[in-house]
Amino acid sequence: MSQVERSGARQHRHKRVRSRVTGSGSRPRLCVFRSLRHVYAQVVDDGSGRTLAAASTAERTLNVKGANRASAAAVGKVIGERALAAGIKQVVFDRGGYLYHGRVQALADAAREAGLEF
Repeated sequence: MSQVERSGARQHRHKRVRSRVTGSGSRPRLCVFRSLRHVYAQVVDDGSGRTLAAASTAERTLNVKGANRASAAAVGKVIGERALAAGIKQVVFDRGGYLYHGRVQALADAAREAGLEF
């Protein structure tokens, strides 16, 4: 399977998930994106189109290397803390078309441990 086909298949799954998952002001959406080098997470209010909190391994303050499970867990912990600081306790999880496995699961588990409710 070529890289283009895999990417297109993920985007198709993501559109299907996003047709059912939307974030509101009271319960925003925690969306995940993973690339080969980094893992990104955002808490988004779809009603107003605003990003309420964000974290990624690309940040220098995180002091993590690579896009492995440990790095994803660090991002999950930070996004959970930032969301709680912004007054957000409950979120809807948007896995972005990725399987709930590996880095995506590690990020979600760390966010739950930080205090977010899915």
